[in-house]
Amino acid sequence: MAPVPGRAAALPPEERREALIAATLPLVLEHGTAVSTRLIAEAAGVAEGTIFRVFPTKDDLVEATIASAFDPSPLVEALGRIDRAAPLADRMVAAVRLMQERGRRIGHLMHAFAARGSLPDRERFWRTRAAEARVVDALALLLEPDRNQLRCSPQEASRRLRLVTLALSSPRFGDGEPLPAEEIVSMLLDGLRTSPSTAAPAPAPSSIGASSC
Repeated sequence: MAPVPGRAAALPPEERREALIAATLPLVLEHGTAVSTRLIAEAAGVAEGTIFRVFPTKDDLVEATIASAFDPSPLVEALGRIDRAAPLADRMVAAVRLMQERGRRIGHLMHAFAARGSLPDRERFWRTRAAEARVVDALALLLEPDRNQLRCSPQEASRRLRLVTLALSSPRFGDGEPLPAEEIVSMLLDGLRTSPSTAAPAPAPSSIGASSC
C-alpha cells in the first residue's frame, strides 16, 4: 500500500525513534520542553499516536532528544573518519571544526533552556562531562601518527586541543567572534611568538596537577 501523502513512510522502531528525535530537537530549541506533541507529529510527518507507540510519554521523547544532543558518540565517530594520512595540522583543523559544530548545537540548546528558566539537570551535566573523555580518546588516536612532533603525549595534546577549542570558540569567553579552526590549531601548534626558535625555554610544570610531556 502506498504511503498517505504528507505522512512519513513506515520505519523500523529504532529508525522511527531516531526520526522523532531529529524532528523534536529544533522544536525544543524554539519552544523549550513545553513543545506540543501536535507540533512534533507535524514536523515528523506522522500521526500523534505514532509518537506514543515509540515513547511512553512526551517527556520521554524530550528527555531522549536532550540526551541525544549531548551524546558525544556522533562526534567520536566523525573524528574516527578523519584521514590519518593527512598532515597533522589538517587533521587538527578538521577535528576543531567538528568540535565547534557540536559546541554550537549544544550552546543553542543551553540558551533555549536558559531563556525559559529550565536548564538541564546537574546529573545530566556530570554524565556528559564523563562521556567527554571519549572525545579526548578519539582525538588522541587522531594525533598518534605524529606523536614525535608533539612535546606532550597524544592524550595530553588532545586534552589541550579540546580545552583551547572550547575556550576560543565560545562567545562567553571573549568579546569578539570565535576564532577560526585554522587559528586555533596554529596557536596551539606554533604558539604566539613569531620566531619559535628564539623563544625562551618553557617553565617546568608544577608538581601539582602537572601533565606528563
